[in-house]
Amino acid sequence: MKKTVKAVAILAMLNTCVYAQELDSTKVNPLKEVVISDTKFALRQEKSGKVIEVITAEDLNKKSGQSLATVLSQVAGMEINGNQSANGKNLGYYIRGGKNRQILILIDGIPVTDASGISFEYDLRLLPVEQVERIEIMKGAASTLYGTGAATGVITITLKKSAKKEIEGNGYVSIGSNNTEDNHKYKGQDFNQGLSVNGNLKKLNYFAGFNSTETKGMSQIEGDNYEPDSFSRQNLLAKLGFKATQKLTLDFFGNYDKIKNDYDLTFDNTGFNDTDTNMTTSEQIRFGVSPKYKYNKGEFILNSGFTKITRDYKELNTFLNTIDYSLYESRSVVLDGFNKYNFSKQLFVILGANYQFNDMKSSTPFSSIEKESTKFNILDGYTTLVYNSNFGLNVNAGARLNNHSTYGNNFVYNVNPSYNFKTSFPLKVLASYSTAYVTPSLYQLYSEYGNANLTSEKNATVEAGFETELLSKKVRLNAVGFFRNQTNAIDFYFDSSTFEAYYINVNGETKAKGVETSLSIAVTSKLQLNGNYTFTQVDKALDRLIPKHKVNSGLDFQATTRALFSVNYQYFDARNDAFFDGNTFGVVTTKLSSYQLVNALVKYELIKSRLTLFGTATNIFNEEFVENVGYSTRGRNFKIGLNIIL
Repeated sequence: MKKTVKAVAILAMLNTCVYAQELDSTKVNPLKEVVISDTKFALRQEKSGKVIEVITAEDLNKKSGQSLATVLSQVAGMEINGNQSANGKNLGYYIRGGKNRQILILIDGIPVTDASGISFEYDLRLLPVEQVERIEIMKGAASTLYGTGAATGVITITLKKSAKKEIEGNGYVSIGSNNTEDNHKYKGQDFNQGLSVNGNLKKLNYFAGFNSTETKGMSQIEGDNYEPDSFSRQNLLAKLGFKATQKLTLDFFGNYDKIKNDYDLTFDNTGFNDTDTNMTTSEQIRFGVSPKYKYNKGEFILNSGFTKITRDYKELNTFLNTIDYSLYESRSVVLDGFNKYNFSKQLFVILGANYQFNDMKSSTPFSSIEKESTKFNILDGYTTLVYNSNFGLNVNAGARLNNHSTYGNNFVYNVNPSYNFKTSFPLKVLASYSTAYVTPSLYQLYSEYGNANLTSEKNATVEAGFETELLSKKVRLNAVGFFRNQTNAIDFYFDSSTFEAYYINVNGETKAKGVETSLSIAVTSKLQLNGNYTFTQVDKALDRLIPKHKVNSGLDFQATTRALFSVNYQYFDARNDAFFDGNTFGVVTTKLSSYQLVNALVKYELIKSRLTLFGTATNIFNEEFVENVGYSTRGRNFKIGLNIIL
């Protein structure tokens, strides 16, 4: 019976899906939407040679109660592993067969990273979705415009900013359960609350916000009667904008983010991984300024930022029955200046220069690394030419020269033509070929396992697809096929006979290919169906935790101007996983079963434009499933909350 339900659900949801709009979608043309990921400047979607996924403030408003990771995991072509596990568990980001280090994350236009991490990845758990205004996801190699790390995708996150009023306040609170499939204690275990104040005073605008999150009730490691691992997060965000002249604006920002959580020992199948001793804290300080200057023929922007991240771990040493203490600290500086010059209405060129500095230090029971000897800098020059014809042809082409203080130079480029048949038929066809690189991390270069001879990993992606709107723009459909080739990959080498271990560049190539498609249907002005399907096939070396088939689908019904009902469905195909078995001292591969989730949201505006209430039910059928072998996942849970605007 369960297999029958699953099959029917998949077939039904492949043709429909999740998303509703209060406005009549026949009045909105998504291809007219402005995106920035393709050129770093505002560009209408119809003139872009990419299918760029956009999550607007309105979309986020309809996903109340979800985390940032859960929101991103519903995007075509994306998988955020760990978003259904205990909040303290590390997240895995996957796009087109690439993982964390191959996906670049930008916050307000500035690349963010943890320079002390093994693979330079940024921890999305640091960021509460309540402070996010908008998200763009551009898939494919994009190092020409964005540099290192933009190998399989770029996630551009825009944080909230001031309203048009002189002063406006916002407060929100939610409480929910945090159960696994076999736990049915529906009580307050997940708490989220925050407030903000913002406004616009002629030449000055401001935003200040605070968020606090606390969860308990779940153990990271799966097991009967294991102790729960708590999670807490505090966030402070401040933004200040000053319009110096009609042409010059200055945007300042600063934020402090802190995570503190319990964690268990890594799963090894021994049954001794649960512990109430382990605790980790992660603190982030970011600040910077972004001047913007407009002139008759174009615009110049300088994005600058400083980031300091400190992580510490208190972990049980099972051999000595003592507590080990480890500390990691990193600093990153980014200066990215770029200029857009318009030769005409159809042709403009972007010239830019990017400087990055990273250093780190660490202290563990096994070794120490000093920041004086653990640092590098990057200086890149890049250019992109964009041609938007009057007859539908669009071309985006560019190149970048990367200069790294350790390994030298690296050259990447992209060519991205597209054609919009707007006069005869609402169809845009696109194609691209682009290359990318991923810089080895400080840890991979200079740690006790480091190799100073490492060079950058290289990626190349070719893609082709289309985007169209039918039936008076009530139906929107897009599809993209891709092929990605990865060479010179960085991996860890271990010799079991000599116990020699270090990082190396792997000879040979690995490949990934697939299809990403999305469909939205505005049935009426109140009812909308939306969904996406992703097919990903990768070589064996990349085949871990990546579902070959994935479906997101659902329905949004705007019953009245104040009442919204939403239901969504997700299907995850079987995935491969692996772990180190402490009993046999070998690596064991395993197959994780496919699973499906059904979630629902009810939202009601009690006082128009002032007070909104919401309730959610997740994993409604309480399905038992596994995201990572040996780790817990959430069962059926409920949440209620309210949002007040003053």
